[in-house]
Amino acid sequence: MTQSEHIVVIGAGAAGLMAARELAAAGRRVTILEARERCGGRIWPLPVSEFGYAAEGGAEFIHGEAPVTHALLREARLSLQTIKGQRWTTEGGTLSRRAPEDAYGSELHAALQTLTQDMSVAEFLKRNFGGSKYDRLRQSIERMVQGYDAADPSRASILALREEWMGTGRSTQARIVGGYGALIDFLAAECRSRGVVIQFGAVASAIETAAGKVMVRCADGSSLACSTVLLTVPLPLLQDIAFPPAEHEKISAAADIGFGNVIKLLLRFETRWWLARGELADLTFLLSQQAIPVWWTQHPAESPVLTGWFGGPRTGALAHLSEQDLIETGLSSLADVFGVPVALLKAQLGAARAINWAYDPFARGAYSWATTATREAQSVLARDDGSSIVFCGEALYRGPDMGTVEAALANGQDTARAILRKTE
Repeated sequence: MTQSEHIVVIGAGAAGLMAARELAAAGRRVTILEARERCGGRIWPLPVSEFGYAAEGGAEFIHGEAPVTHALLREARLSLQTIKGQRWTTEGGTLSRRAPEDAYGSELHAALQTLTQDMSVAEFLKRNFGGSKYDRLRQSIERMVQGYDAADPSRASILALREEWMGTGRSTQARIVGGYGALIDFLAAECRSRGVVIQFGAVASAIETAAGKVMVRCADGSSLACSTVLLTVPLPLLQDIAFPPAEHEKISAAADIGFGNVIKLLLRFETRWWLARGELADLTFLLSQQAIPVWWTQHPAESPVLTGWFGGPRTGALAHLSEQDLIETGLSSLADVFGVPVALLKAQLGAARAINWAYDPFARGAYSWATTATREAQSVLARDDGSSIVFCGEALYRGPDMGTVEAALANGQDTARAILRKTE
């Protein structure tokens, strides 16, 4: 392998930056082509001037053990704030600390433990919890699958979710002090210090291969020759790129990996008005059946910001709404949950954002999730068949926390190392 070998990474999100850093550290010449005018992809820090802290328009939490993320944070000398506090649910106007699934937790755990055959979440619930007494349990789990995993219960793999639910994925959550943007800044600086060139506004439109070389063509008419191209773009964007015929099987396989949408709202108020109810002093998450069903605070930080979250296929019902309409919907949801006038919340509102990731042209959704066919599809996409086109990103991660930043970082690192082993 010569120093002049050129590797092009498409996408400057977490996976692309991590892979580029690894490749450049091994002496490879690396260029990143990024469609946006910034690094981070679905990590999107919002201005501190709007919300008073490094608010997240995209990824926000670190879930579970996340060893690659934690190692990177230590390198970057960034600290964490563990999420502590109380989760509340509301139904019929009543706030409760008890989730609907708690009543049948042992039965659910036993059914998951003894499961040997994969099936959809919906089929699992039908077979094991079909009676009317389980209505609230089924509804709660389906809402969790749609909201937390942004997945479709009729397609989502129960075995994949069992690994997530019964592992460490939900046991601990934390935020990075300074936000994920600080981690992206560190990775981008690391890449540049190793000679990586990052080109913004470069929208890849075609990849051509001939005589052992690869040509990446961009929408603006520019092109870049290389020996290997590493694709880290979100799955929906693969359909926008023209590939050589030899790659069509892999592109088709990507359809067997789920990809969900998220609508995220950030509302900054003048005060933490919800603390008027003394029992909510340590409120972290609030789950409801409103149009925007999930909310969280910045507890234990004292920021007067509530973040709303709506994930999964049901976000399509709000697809026609503008950003202002989504903000209005969020305020109405909060008013109904807390039994306060919408006008009171509007009077308190200092800043607001509503982000429908389906409308982001370089994401078209939020993150991946596993169907019953996903593991086979991942094997097809990651197959080492001698191709100079390599696929990478959170959608190809085979661990228990698919769809997370940890998944993107880990797969970016692993894929880069596989390229280096192959070319040594």
